[in-house]
Amino acid sequence: MLAVENLSLHYGAAQALRGVSVAANVGEVTCVLGRNGVGKTSLLRAIAGHRPISGGSILYEGQNIARLKPFERAARGIAYVPQGREIFPLLTVKENLETGFAPLKRGSRQIPEEVFELFPVLKSMLGRRGGDLSGGQQQQLAIGRALVMRPRLLVLDEPTEGIQPSIIKDIGRAIAYLRDRKDMAILLVEQYFDFARDLADHFVVMERGEIVQHGDRAALEGDDVRQRLAI
Repeated sequence: MLAVENLSLHYGAAQALRGVSVAANVGEVTCVLGRNGVGKTSLLRAIAGHRPISGGSILYEGQNIARLKPFERAARGIAYVPQGREIFPLLTVKENLETGFAPLKRGSRQIPEEVFELFPVLKSMLGRRGGDLSGGQQQQLAIGRALVMRPRLLVLDEPTEGIQPSIIKDIGRAIAYLRDRKDMAILLVEQYFDFARDLADHFVVMERGEIVQHGDRAALEGDDVRQRLAI
């Protein structure tokens, strides 16, 4: 579904990504791990089209999409849930969800019932403003908005950041359900090791803009990965 190959990205003279390669397959979760400031968010923003790349390629369903604009990538089935959620605070929950209609054809512009099955709290708060929700509820709303787009690639940037444990479990169950549905690939940036270990089929560890370790779920049991994430 996704193959990022030898990706480089700069912010002015500073190089944020150095020859990064990572893949995401349908029916699997690929997790990008690393401390703060190592380039994880820059990688996701490049995939979503929010940052131009300096070199390399981003292959999606076999085509290089590196020159496509963000809305063009969304129309092809790439949904991005950014760090910080970025919901619209003055819009209602229902209106926030409906912003996910943008890349869809008119006949498909409905909120899937599945969104409310995964996150029941959203159905009871459809009329409330997004800014009145707790951080955990806003995170569920941000993921729900992405699912409204019927994505084939779901890109999540630290969905557990600042979230209470009970909602972390709900989000984990939702991601596992979406993976097991076998119709989308999931790329997940995470610092919460236990959350990543429970979900990841494959992982990469980043340091200073580079991939320094990669492997499958079994390799996540090793202490060396934990040590690379320790502050």
